[in-house]
Amino acid sequence: MNDSLKPRLANGAARLALGVVWLLHWLPLPLLAPLGRGLGLLLHTFGHARREVALANLALCMPELSKAGRRRLVREHFEWTGRSLLERGLLWHASKARLRRLIHVEGDVHLAERCERPVMWLVPHFVALEVAGAATQIYQTRMGCDIYTAQSNPVMDAAFHKGRARFGLALLFNRQQGAIPVVRAIKKGVAFFNASDMDFGLRDAAFVPFFGQPAATLLSPSRMARSLGMVVQPLVAEMLPGGRGYRVKFMPAWQHWPTDDPVADAAAMNRFIEEQIATMPAQYLWVHKRFKSRPEGQPAVYG
Repeated sequence: MNDSLKPRLANGAARLALGVVWLLHWLPLPLLAPLGRGLGLLLHTFGHARREVALANLALCMPELSKAGRRRLVREHFEWTGRSLLERGLLWHASKARLRRLIHVEGDVHLAERCERPVMWLVPHFVALEVAGAATQIYQTRMGCDIYTAQSNPVMDAAFHKGRARFGLALLFNRQQGAIPVVRAIKKGVAFFNASDMDFGLRDAAFVPFFGQPAATLLSPSRMARSLGMVVQPLVAEMLPGGRGYRVKFMPAWQHWPTDDPVADAAAMNRFIEEQIATMPAQYLWVHKRFKSRPEGQPAVYG
C-alpha cells in the first residue's frame, strides 16, 4: 500500500467510527448499553493481546481467584469497556440536561468552588473515567485542567479534545507539554483532574505495593499537592447496570495527605485504589500494563 494513502485511510476509518458513535448516542441508554456489551465481547474475542494483559494483571493482583474466575472477570471487564467506548458519544454529544439525568453524583460536589486553596481531584482509572470528567463540568463551576496523552490519529485526537472540553470548563494539556502549564493553571485557581495511577516509567516514580506487587507509581501527585498547598479530593466513577446511568462519588478530602514522604503517599494512594477496586473489580482498567516497569532482576510480566 502507498505510504501516503495509509494516513488518509486511517483518518477515514476514524471519522466513520466517530460518526457511528455520534449516531448511537441518540439511543436510550437501556438500548445502547447492550450494544456496548456486545462490542466488548467482540473486543474480548479478537483482542488477544489486551486480554492476555488483563489476565496477567489479575494473576498478580488476585491470585486467590481460580483461572476460570479470572477469565470470567476479564470477560466482564471487556463488556464494561465496550460500553464505555460506545457511551462516550453520550458524554461528547448529549445535552447537559440529559447528562444530569444519567450521571448521579454523591458527596461534596462543590468543594472546589468554595475552597480557598487549589484542589486536586484524584481519579483512579475505572472505565467510567470520562464520566467523572463530565461530572466536574456539569455539576460545578470551577474550571478544571487535565493532562492527556495525545492520540496517534489526528482525527481521533481532535475529537477527544473537543468532546472533553465542550462545556468550556476544561483545559487540556498534552503530556508532552510537561507540568509547567498545569502548575500555572493551578496557581490561577484551576482545579487539577489527576488520573495518575498508571505506569509511566521510572521518572519521578517509585516501586510501591499495588495488591502486594511492586508497581511503578508516580510521586508527582504528592509532591505537587505539597508544594502548591492543594486540597486532595478523590473522585470515583462507576457505570451502573443496564440503563441506570452512572454514579460519581466526590469523596471527602484527605486530611493527612500529602505528607513529607512522597513514597509513603504513593503507597497510601495505591491502598485507596485497591479498596475502590474491591467494590467493582470488573470496572478497573485491567487492560493497562500496570506492571510494565519492573524492579531490577525481576522478570517481565507481559510476554
